[in-house]
Amino acid sequence: MAKLEILEKYAKLIVEVGANVQKDQYVAINSSTETKELARLLVKAAYKAGAKRVDVQWSDNYVTRTNYDFMSVETLEDIPEWSIDKVKWFMDNNGCVISITSPIPGLNAGVDQMKMQKAGIARMKAFKFYQDHMMGNHAQWCVVAAPNKVWAKKVFPNLKEDEAVEALWDAILQASRVTETNDPIEEWANHNKSMLAHNKILNDYNFDTLHFTNSLGTDLHVKIVENHIWAGGGENSSKGVYFNPNIPTEENFTMPEKLGVNGKVVSTKPLNYQGNLIEDFWLEFKDGKVINFDAKKNRDTLNSLLETDEGSKYLGEVALISYDSPISNSNILFLNTLFDENASCHLALGRAYPMNVKGGTKMTDKELAKAGSNQSMVHVDFMFGSKDLQVEGTLKDGSKVTIFTDGDFVI
Repeated sequence: MAKLEILEKYAKLIVEVGANVQKDQYVAINSSTETKELARLLVKAAYKAGAKRVDVQWSDNYVTRTNYDFMSVETLEDIPEWSIDKVKWFMDNNGCVISITSPIPGLNAGVDQMKMQKAGIARMKAFKFYQDHMMGNHAQWCVVAAPNKVWAKKVFPNLKEDEAVEALWDAILQASRVTETNDPIEEWANHNKSMLAHNKILNDYNFDTLHFTNSLGTDLHVKIVENHIWAGGGENSSKGVYFNPNIPTEENFTMPEKLGVNGKVVSTKPLNYQGNLIEDFWLEFKDGKVINFDAKKNRDTLNSLLETDEGSKYLGEVALISYDSPISNSNILFLNTLFDENASCHLALGRAYPMNVKGGTKMTDKELAKAGSNQSMVHVDFMFGSKDLQVEGTLKDGSKVTIFTDGDFVI
């Protein structure tokens, strides 16, 4: 366990820079029982920041696994009305959300994929209004991480359990720009300025398409929507509150045209989805849609993801991160998308963020679809960046601009 003082600094950063909790605001903290220590520190930090009320929504990954084993599909699909009403009340009262991720890789190995898929679809349908609210930035939200013993041993298999947990804490804090001697709030202010400057460069180019190639077999053309916006770092909620959705973050991302993706992309890191690690996979796209795919491990899980709904076969995000970047340079495979996506260029299957097209946060689903935005119940990032990745952008006049050479930004 990391020292209390540095964890308190981490909690303060999450509350004040991540969620940017406002005076008299309601705060929800999503935490598993594995991360109770951080959750408790976040509660205290939120109250110190002026929160009116802080509620912790507890979960337990092992209980969830047992539910999959013993509950019927019908029971798993039955979402209690009171749980929906609770979320609606929270939204109606301008609540913000902090979610602590702490995966247990492989926990759901052997679970009936059909059960998991149907349970997931039922929940996503029931809480679509909540997804729309948060992805539209109508409230502040922030995703952060804390270790658990199983995850730590998976990341650092050669260390003893306690040493592995300590090493993972160190890696999380380092990636989040929190040290014993620095002021992480000031550090993040500078980081956000740098990210916004890079967003401006990309937005000024106003690319029409991006072309990705590397020696692993990636050869992918991605058309960008008209009036797209590159984002990254901090964002503004619809109520004008500046916040950081992810701690850490290193990505500049925008919206691909739903029907404008063609070619093949090869993953470079495993994808932890629903407790299963999908490894060594590739996807082939035609007119935006996945038409072929394979994976050396947990292909059925990848298939389940792609079969969630029509939109899960299309892309909702394209993100650029230099290979020469802090998380990538740590040479740690976190087996957690929050970190691994910030070490590598990535794409997301599923729903696009409305903020990535001009006026998008005020558009209806129909208007977003007309603008080229993909609609889906899922949004799942996967990594494809590599040391030899080349990225070329085509401008509206047909001229070419080199964006990446050998894995890194050159603009």
